[in-house]
Amino acid sequence: MTSTPTAPRTGTPMKGKQRAGDRWFSGTALAAGSMILVTLAAVAIFLVVQSLPALVATNETASILPTNFWDYVWPLVFGTVWAATLALIMAVPLSLGVALFISHYAPRRLSQALGYVVDLLAAVPSVVFGLWGIGVLAPAVQPIYTWFVENAGWFPLFSGPVSSTGRTIFTAAVVLAVMVTPIITAICREIFLQTPVLHEEAALALGATRWEMIRMAVLPFGRSGIVSAAMLGLGRALGETMAVAMVLSVSGGISFALFTPDNPNTIAANIALSFPEAYGTNINVLIATGLILFVVTFAVNAVARYIVSRRKEFSGAN
Repeated sequence: MTSTPTAPRTGTPMKGKQRAGDRWFSGTALAAGSMILVTLAAVAIFLVVQSLPALVATNETASILPTNFWDYVWPLVFGTVWAATLALIMAVPLSLGVALFISHYAPRRLSQALGYVVDLLAAVPSVVFGLWGIGVLAPAVQPIYTWFVENAGWFPLFSGPVSSTGRTIFTAAVVLAVMVTPIITAICREIFLQTPVLHEEAALALGATRWEMIRMAVLPFGRSGIVSAAMLGLGRALGETMAVAMVLSVSGGISFALFTPDNPNTIAANIALSFPEAYGTNINVLIATGLILFVVTFAVNAVARYIVSRRKEFSGAN
């Protein structure tokens, strides 16, 4: 008895074939992802090629160099990292407190209003923060700096002489902290709101207070997100240009003192201030400092990715 072939059922897509819309979407997504890598590679190649003459330059070929490139760039690297670190030390605790208040303490209407305000602050241009820092913050904190130098000058960070204008590395760090706080707060707020409700209710049912519930359930769940938010804020602080250039009174060199007029410069601010008058090999020197900033930022992001990847197995289900 011969069997008759059955016709394929309609409505079932053929294996290995895609719809036109699926092919278009996957191709567009692949092109967009590839453009990111192509752009990053193009920027890296440009920086490396343009930086090669500066790596072997001296003060005879580049007038802005004191002796050689490395003696020129190390104080800038120190100032960049030092200002960003000070800003992060101030911004992270404040951001965590604001995010926890919005997500777990404030009434619903107030939390929504504060969330809108935080998102709005993240969009304020850096030049506005720079004007606020130079016109309002620096004159207001100068008497405070004087008090610290007079009463705690024995501590290295507070050693004198005190700046007469208040435009110190610490003032620039405060401005950077204000700038990165909305970014860190917004990310931490969204992470805290994603904490599994069962975890929070279980901690409260066992007799924990609200703070103990946050410490045992919310903060451990959002640890990797907190690190990511902090590193994103650090990247913003490392690359900030206009606010630091407007606020910071620069004298060069390396100094840990916070309130003196002898302040180290940052790479981004130095490029912004020096590039309009640069010529010849001096341009290559400034581009080379930009390459150093590129490497530092890339290293910060790599460390953040490593820290986050160690926590990727943690989720609300386990």
